[in-house]
Amino acid sequence: MARYTDDSRERVRDAIDFVEVVGARTELRKAGVRRYVGLCPFHDEKSPSFGIDPVEKLYHCFGCGVGGDAFKFVMETEGVGFGEALELLADRANVTLERTEEDPRASERRDRRDRLHALLERTTAYYVRRLWESPDAEPARAYLRERGLQEPALREFRVGYAPDAWDRVIAGSTRAGYAVDELLAAGLAQRSRGGSGLIDRFRGRLMFPWADARGRVLGFGARALAADDLPKYLNSAEGEVFHKGRQVYGADLARAGAARAGAIVLVEGYTDVIALHQAGLRHAVGSMGTAVTVEQAGELAKLAPTVLLCLDADAAGRTAMRKAADALGRVDRRLELRVVALPTGSDPADVVGRDGAAAMAALLDAAVPFARWQVDQALAEGNLDSAEGRDRVLSEAGAVLRELPASVLREELVRLVAGRLGLSEGLAASALSGGGRRVSGTGGRGDGSGGADGEAGRSARRALDRREEAEHAFLAMCVALPALGARRLAGPEVSGLLSSELTRRAAGHLRAHADAPSAGLPPDDDALAGLVAELVVRAGGLTNPEPSDLDRAALMLDLARLDRGIATARASQTPVSDLAAERQRVLGELRRLTR
Repeated sequence: MARYTDDSRERVRDAIDFVEVVGARTELRKAGVRRYVGLCPFHDEKSPSFGIDPVEKLYHCFGCGVGGDAFKFVMETEGVGFGEALELLADRANVTLERTEEDPRASERRDRRDRLHALLERTTAYYVRRLWESPDAEPARAYLRERGLQEPALREFRVGYAPDAWDRVIAGSTRAGYAVDELLAAGLAQRSRGGSGLIDRFRGRLMFPWADARGRVLGFGARALAADDLPKYLNSAEGEVFHKGRQVYGADLARAGAARAGAIVLVEGYTDVIALHQAGLRHAVGSMGTAVTVEQAGELAKLAPTVLLCLDADAAGRTAMRKAADALGRVDRRLELRVVALPTGSDPADVVGRDGAAAMAALLDAAVPFARWQVDQALAEGNLDSAEGRDRVLSEAGAVLRELPASVLREELVRLVAGRLGLSEGLAASALSGGGRRVSGTGGRGDGSGGADGEAGRSARRALDRREEAEHAFLAMCVALPALGARRLAGPEVSGLLSSELTRRAAGHLRAHADAPSAGLPPDDDALAGLVAELVVRAGGLTNPEPSDLDRAALMLDLARLDRGIATARASQTPVSDLAAERQRVLGELRRLTR
């Protein structure tokens, strides 16, 4: 990955709208002059504990503890490294990045990739022009009309047409200065059967470009229009930039919709994806009729926490659903999988065209948990007329239910199986759980519920939590009142008030960057960056902080320091009278401020 200058990074940070970036992942509402809050995109919650500062462009969740800057947010939500996060944000903000000096070989590889991407973009634009402007593309336009697809949606997906000629792309590209090896590497050309010449790979076909997360074209899926033109679908050859098993079709355009919906819809065909987007269901992507790979499952997991499997209802579709579920489970077992029940013989484009967008949306809303679909399939496909057949169904359903924790869903499925097999619920529950096998347990939790880490351990943790809370509240008040905070943090007594090395580092950083806490953070200190993000978001949530609030927060830390000193003195049987007197003085100051 190329390295970019610090100035580039800061220009990107300044240019982005952080509310827009985060708002694509979770709905935000304003909760102060410098604070927005919403449901955390990193863990499940019912009430908002996640907040951002739109000026410093920092985020923090008080529920799960995650936090950081805009670059880390993109890294975590998109599953990319820092360099790619910087590039994604630069693209969105239209900022040109400047590279630092790099190894000549790395520079050559980057230049090569850039040329291939430019060649593919150029060819995509050519195919789009041919589709809409050329008479020979009328069969392609007719096919798209039959599928109910309209020009605005097709242009958004950059659907095009490759003319039925041998070398149109080759001739145009070579005139533009591209070499034969670049045409081959981009998957746009192939050797003729004799091996002596070069011909266009795609001819007389409807062209669907595949793009990466940044919207850069990587390759094409091409549909034949003539019945005798085989194969029906022809993909770009695997090469330097195109790897079909790593991409899902339409992910670049579905990203924002999936974030808002909290779900991604997986369909099979190109036209299904486009039809759903055209209908306003903009969280759909395509598998293109192949088994979902682990790499594709990883891409789906980056898009949303829930995956709606909207595949054909035939035997092939059912097999595809099981394989997709297996791949998704291997990537992240926390993903929620649900199955959309399509009418027999219909695909999503058919439903939208025949019944309308509302009907398709209703099917998505009615999607059932994958476990429910598995049990339904076992019951539908099993022979319930014989004891052996019912035993087999019981075994298949039990394999599903044993993976579920104790839950309402599990109880409902037990009742469903019992009713269909004519068993009592108690007998069905026992059989489905493997003869009394425990579905879930608490062994090995290490949660301090007993033993050496019992009540004493919990008391120690509560004290530590109170101390940490008081220190964070003090530092957040310093951020909210930067001029007073900087002076307070410059005092010699501060280090004695803060109990951890991390909070002391944060105090030192804030002392030097009171007006811009996110500036100057060390790039390799994630702990400090996370704490500063928390403090800035906390400060944004304070209502009209006053100097007396900062004094009160400092006195609370002083009181905690004295309490620790008294406890230590008593443990060593040292007199505590001076410390006790000082404690009374601090309490008096606190009472005065409170009055």
